[in-house]
Amino acid sequence: MRRLYFLLPNIETTRTVVDELLLARIEERHIHAIAKEGTPMGDLPEATLAQKSDVVPALERGIAVGGATGVLAGLVAVTFPPAGIALGGGALLAIALAGSGFGAIMSTMIGVSVPNSRLKQFEDAVNKGEVLMLVDVPKARVDEIEKMVKQHHPDADIEGTEPTIPAFP
Repeated sequence: MRRLYFLLPNIETTRTVVDELLLARIEERHIHAIAKEGTPMGDLPEATLAQKSDVVPALERGIAVGGATGVLAGLVAVTFPPAGIALGGGALLAIALAGSGFGAIMSTMIGVSVPNSRLKQFEDAVNKGEVLMLVDVPKARVDEIEKMVKQHHPDADIEGTEPTIPAFP
């Protein structure tokens, strides 16, 4: 999947683009709109916290750092066991998993409060009344969807494609 970014001039155009995407067999759960705070979105599919914040990258970093820290702590515990207790691979695995879990929880709590760094470049346009649309499409359909939007809405700005998107948000 790839994430496409479009800047649309207003809510009416956004509604039309959403309808066209639905007719092109893009599921509504793969369409996300972000407008200026206070803008009535009606039935438009609004972006969730996962799209608006840095929660997903923070989660990934937390799992990686927490897991690495857990492995190091586990190696220390196995090498220098406390009170002469013999520890094996199971303890190492348990400590690594605990580190990953702790890192995931802590980094997610931080990531939720941080705005999505990828959306920073669109902040001024959204504050001026434009609508940012994020559309997740299969890699093979990127050109087709971009062409369709540009052909039907020349006033739409195609702002690029993100190479990969997380599978779970």
